[in-house]
Amino acid sequence: MKCIVCVKQVPDTSGVVAVKEDGTMDRAAMATITNHDDLAAVEAALRIKDATGCKVVVISMGPAPAEGMLRELLAMGCDEAVLVSAREFGGSDTYATSQILAAAIKKVGVEDDDIVFCGRQAIDGDTAQVGPQIAEKLHLPQVSYVAEIAVEGKSVTVKRLLEDGYMTIKVQTPCLLTCVKELNDARYMSVGGIMECYQKPLEIYNYETLKDDPLIDVDTIGLKGSPTNVYKSFSPPVKGAGMMMEGADKATVDKLVSILNDKHII
Repeated sequence: MKCIVCVKQVPDTSGVVAVKEDGTMDRAAMATITNHDDLAAVEAALRIKDATGCKVVVISMGPAPAEGMLRELLAMGCDEAVLVSAREFGGSDTYATSQILAAAIKKVGVEDDDIVFCGRQAIDGDTAQVGPQIAEKLHLPQVSYVAEIAVEGKSVTVKRLLEDGYMTIKVQTPCLLTCVKELNDARYMSVGGIMECYQKPLEIYNYETLKDDPLIDVDTIGLKGSPTNVYKSFSPPVKGAGMMMEGADKATVDKLVSILNDKHII
């Protein structure tokens, strides 16, 4: 058994969001982090490894600097890493990204008792589409919004998070699960893991590596193969300072009503 986890390096939107003149996000000018939901997926896979001794493989599509993120995940306990990176893959939307990642997962190999993990969604896109699209292209049963996992042989029982409760679902492996960040708290890198992470295998899958897969076609990958694209990215306007009013007399109330009326709030 092995767990394959798809992870994404995303801009740290807790800081300044850099936007280019054309309105697109300047990712090179921003700090990056591992997507929160993806970390929950990694931790879920590592807990299964702790219990069963299975292998954990992490896969990420992105530029060369994403190797640093993958090394950190190896230091957390993952066994192997794959970076999918090529100019031909640049500009991919969710559809094209899922084409490429599905091809990469097929190259890693999905056996009868394997589980593919993804985060629910990425904080930079918030689409929650890539994981389910990968499942469809790999013809795997899928469960999204997973908040609890129990593995018993080739059966996986999960609690699926709903707006007003949970849904308990049992699925057979191989399958794909998308995880919410509430699933767990990701572990830290260990000292031993940091020392060993550069000894663990990290492969680079480029266009030449994957071009023979039926999913990899110039018309279905990259910017050309993307049915959708981002028209514009921008930072929301900074809110102005609030107004403090003191007193509960009629004059203060009348002034407040006048201000709200002038702003067309009432």
